[in-house]
Amino acid sequence: MNTRKINGIRLFSAFIDSCWKESYSFSRFIKDAIAGITVGVIAIPLAMALAIGSGVAPQYGLYTAAIAGMIIAITGGSRYSVSGPTAAFVVILYPVSQQFGLSGLLIATLMSGIILIVMGLARFGRLIEYIPLSVTLGFTSGIAITIATMQIQNFFGLQLTHIPENYIDKIIALSQSLPSFQLSDTLIGLTTLLILIFWPKLGFKLPGHLPALAAGTAIMGLMHLLGHDVATIGSSFSYTLEDGTQGQGIPPILPQFVLPWNLPGSSSSDISWNTVSALLPAAFSMAMLGAIESLLCAVILDGMTGEKHHSNSELLGQGLGNIVAPFFGGITATAAIARSAANVRAGATSPIATVIHSLLVLLALLFLAPMLSYLPLAAMSAILLIVAWNMSEAHKVVDLIRHAPRDDIVVMLLCLSLTVLFDMVIAITVGIVLASLLFMRKIANMTRISTSAMTDTEQGLLVVRINGPLFFAAAERIFTELKEKSAEYQIIIMQWDAVPVLDAGGLHAFQGFVREMAKEQKHVVVCDIPFQPLKTLARAKIVPIERQLSFYATLPKALKEMKFNYSPEICISAEKTSHC
Repeated sequence: MNTRKINGIRLFSAFIDSCWKESYSFSRFIKDAIAGITVGVIAIPLAMALAIGSGVAPQYGLYTAAIAGMIIAITGGSRYSVSGPTAAFVVILYPVSQQFGLSGLLIATLMSGIILIVMGLARFGRLIEYIPLSVTLGFTSGIAITIATMQIQNFFGLQLTHIPENYIDKIIALSQSLPSFQLSDTLIGLTTLLILIFWPKLGFKLPGHLPALAAGTAIMGLMHLLGHDVATIGSSFSYTLEDGTQGQGIPPILPQFVLPWNLPGSSSSDISWNTVSALLPAAFSMAMLGAIESLLCAVILDGMTGEKHHSNSELLGQGLGNIVAPFFGGITATAAIARSAANVRAGATSPIATVIHSLLVLLALLFLAPMLSYLPLAAMSAILLIVAWNMSEAHKVVDLIRHAPRDDIVVMLLCLSLTVLFDMVIAITVGIVLASLLFMRKIANMTRISTSAMTDTEQGLLVVRINGPLFFAAAERIFTELKEKSAEYQIIIMQWDAVPVLDAGGLHAFQGFVREMAKEQKHVVVCDIPFQPLKTLARAKIVPIERQLSFYATLPKALKEMKFNYSPEICISAEKTSHC
């Protein structure tokens, strides 16, 4: 028995060493424990607030931080990422939870996990590099605006029976309900918000969430003494356990295994092709946003630690976490940038810190559930307002507007507007397409023709240099311009030494130009061809045609060879430039 125990310890030690490529000591464990506890203290109120913002009971946010956070930490590709519910998902999850209930939300989360697994296996991890900053800033700022708008009701204690889905209608409804604001909720929200704003400036290492919530709860107690009712987690949420026990607030039990489609209020008949089809767009949005946010977080952590993450492994870990978590009541999870950065600053050395953070969340469920139920909703809204502000990265938005090119500003503002008014997927899709088109236009305008000094009108020799890629957006313009330039010449020599790319569109335009020149009995010569254009020409089986098309390694060789095919005067003229 003792031998088995020793072998088990050795196997665990070998697992740690193989995962983190270095010996794991007790001193490192202490550092990870401190970091894990620090992040856990931050994560507990955030997880509850984000679950409420997503339209579900707060315990499901805690389940997400505990289950998904632990699985992703062990299987993901970033050593310091802390995963759980994040603010970016709120605008996607809330409509799903309202339309399909908790069961539908968990099924959509499961589907998003499968999509993330497919993305990881397809090695899409590096595609994050192709999303422009203007698009990222646009949709994250738009999400921040939407989240902040959604907190107005609880922050001010507004009496609203229904909140419209359309953003404009939502603003109108909130504005009309402003006269119903509750002074008690407003004071709690303002107190919590002000402490969250000014606490970091005091220099304390303790995260500001705890003192802010404590102050908000104290104001709530004072309001109760004065006879004012305040909405709390306990008064707003209830639960029913498997044995029929009912209660208010958060159930003091660990996450239970349950099939998402068999949750109370749902049935196995809910799983149908129509349901899956209806949830697929939301699941795809969750997967895309989860991939973007987790990989962005990993890149930021690389900059903070000097280490390198594994992007495809991170996608696989995120996918696995979102597949397992729904079977324990966990909603959609991804890497949280703020919590991950706090993890690094607190001294984390390995994923063990994130595992400890998840264990602390589980302990809070068991021992602190009655206390957590007393937290006022206005205080939770204040936390989400700070999260939304930090997510908006307003300073980067202002800097981009002040200094970036006009095209980037247009893309960012368009993505922001589409995210707020319509949908994040629409915003990202339109933003990437527009940014790509504007970038291609910019690159196409950089492709130019310059006439060489060796051009001799009297002898019918035109020598030009093409500078820039010959791709579909530039090639037609370039060869049309070259056709106009060659009207008075019989020999057209093109230098391609500055042509890095020749695509199918460029090849088609080149072949059309050669055919038109052949009809006019003109000879086209191409020299100084780089590898990629040369490979494209070879693949298309473009071969020399006597007195129509020739290829030479260099311009001097091309000019020298032309001496034998055409009148000697041409080469004599070229010899004056010392190139023959």
